[in-house]
Parts: sequence; C-alpha cells; structure tokens
Amino acid sequence: VLAHEQDGNAEPLAVLLPGVGVPAEKEQQETAAAEAIQSANAMLAEYQRIRRWLCWSEPDFPRTPTGKPRLAEIARRVAETSAGRGPQRGGKDSLEELLQKFAPAGAAAPVATHLESQLNLSSLDRVELLSALEDRYQIELNETAFAEARTVDDVEQLLRQPQARRTEFSYPRWAQRAPIRWLRLAVYYALTWPATLLLAHPKITGRENLHNVAGPFLIISNHVATRADLGLLLFALPARIRHRLATAMAGEILQQMRRPPREWFFLKRWAWQAGYGLVTALFNVFPLPRQSGFRESFHFAGESADRGHSVLVFPEGEVSRDGSMAPFRGGIGLLAESLRLPVVPVRLDGLWKMKQERRRWARVVSL
Repeated sequence: VLAHEQDGNAEPLAVLLPGVGVPAEKEQQETAAAEAIQSANAMLAEYQRIRRWLCWSEPDFPRTPTGKPRLAEIARRVAETSAGRGPQRGGKDSLEELLQKFAPAGAAAPVATHLESQLNLSSLDRVELLSALEDRYQIELNETAFAEARTVDDVEQLLRQPQARRTEFSYPRWAQRAPIRWLRLAVYYALTWPATLLLAHPKITGRENLHNVAGPFLIISNHVATRADLGLLLFALPARIRHRLATAMAGEILQQMRRPPREWFFLKRWAWQAGYGLVTALFNVFPLPRQSGFRESFHFAGESADRGHSVLVFPEGEVSRDGSMAPFRGGIGLLAESLRLPVVPVRLDGLWKMKQERRRWARVVSL
C-alpha cells in the first residue's frame, strides 16, 4: 500500500501482485483483485478501507538485492500509469449504466442528461449514486462538488479529476466523552429536568414498551417548538436512553453558529460561537445537512450508535407550521436503513396549542 498523491492529498493506494493460479487475462485479474480488496475491506474500519487500487502489470515488483520491494520505483511507475486516467467505459457498471439505474422506467441516459430535470435525482439519490461511482472507479469524490454537478458531463469531469473528500461540517465527538457527558447530566438534572417538571409537568404514555428492549435506538419525533421539544423528549425517555442520546440538528444552522460570518460585529460572533459550544456540550447535537454532506452525518450517527448512543431525528426537517405532522424527508429512510437500529416513534401532543396561546406554563395533563 502506497501513499498516492492526488490533488495535494495523500491517499492509500493498494498495488496488487497477481498470485499463483490467477489467470493472465487483464479482466480476470481485475476481477480477482476486486474480490481481494472487498474481502480485506470487510475486516477494516470505514476510515481504513482501501478505495483505490491497481494490478501490477509485471510478474514481480522491482526489488533490492535483499528481496525488498523498491517502493520509490513502484510509486514512480504508479504515478506514470495513473496520470490523466479517466473513467473506464464499456464495463458492467459504466457511468451510463449506473445512471440508468436511477432513471425513470424506460428512460435513456445520454451524456447530455440533466441530473435533476431528466433523471429526477433527489439529494438522497445523489448520495447513492456517489457511493456507486466511488466503488466502481475506486476513487474519492467530494460530496459538495458532486452536489453541484448538473449534467453527466459534469460528473465525468469530476471522475477525471477526483478531489479528496472534504468535511464541510464539524462532528463533535468530544461531546460524547466522559467529562462532557458528566457535565451534561449534571446540568440536565440541576436545571432542565426540574424546569420541565415545573413548567410542563407532562403526562407520559408508552414508556413501559421500552423496558425490556435493548438499545440503542433510532428515535423519531414530530417537531413543534424549537426550544421545548428536546427537553420534553429527554424527560419522556427512560434514563438509560436519556443519558446517551445524540440529536440531529440542521447542519447549516450549526455551521453558522460555529463559524459566523466575518462581517458580523465581533461580540455577536463570539456569542454565536459560545452558543454553539453550549448547545453541543449540553444537548449532544450533531449536524444533519439539508443539501449535501449526508454521508458524513450518517457515518457519525453510526459511530454514536457503536458507542451506545441512541439517535434522535426530527424527520420533518423543520418546525411544524400548523401543528400537524408534515411529510418525512427522504433521508430518514436511508438513515434507518444504514443504522439498522430499532425505530422508536414519539409524538408530542398539546405543545402546539400551548404555543399558539403563548403560555409558558402548561395546564395539568395538557402535554
């Protein structure tokens, strides 16, 4: 495995030497190599997996007198071989055939196809297509740049000049570590829990259904009030879930809080940055973008689940405008499929009426 320079970034590149019994035909060698890479990746963590590889064209590597591979020579030849390489054509999963899988029934996918208007690709369709392209061509594509592609020509250009993936949003793993988690629980039971009890004194039904079910869970809820929903949900959940709950929040809002516009007055910028630190530390929130960057968000949700945290998502994607449940955004299905966690639906009732009446104190058993 070599460190291969690509657009100023070093990416791991596996150079495979065909073993004994592997056919000499190039196509069969590439098939065997792909199977070997897939088998190796199955035992590696996501960040360790090999995404770029090639088959060595000679019977053996250039070696030193002691039999060690000459890495510098191998790297030089690899650079010469891969320079200017674009997407291959005519394969089983060529670009046109991959796009055809996302096209409406009976529609063709010519090179001039417009991704939105003719293929009707949604944001989540783009995520699936991006993963398929990376798997097919063994490259890393930037999700933000891919989200800006409008035609198949744009996609081909990205494949010819792939950019290393760039994280647009910050995923605060520090908020799930022991010192911050202890602080979060202390503040919750000192302030949030008694405030919820005194101001809302909510009635909880159905919590007993979670007593004998092992977590973590994917929790979905309607979104009624920006500031009150999370406190009520934390109060309603059993303590073992409440203590380890990661909440998805609009990524664009969190990013603006973390890095406010430079033209803002410096005190306002500091206040927003302080607010970002507080909301992240005290409520364990992470960004779920609306436009691009879904994969990093889904990956972080999976990491959180691996650490024993349940994941809370408001699938409507926005606060309710009339108290009714809005249609779910498409991403919730993909998230549920990727996490493979038990799904726990929760509904907040009575909060919309209280919000319309502009009351700060709830009547008994009204929530």
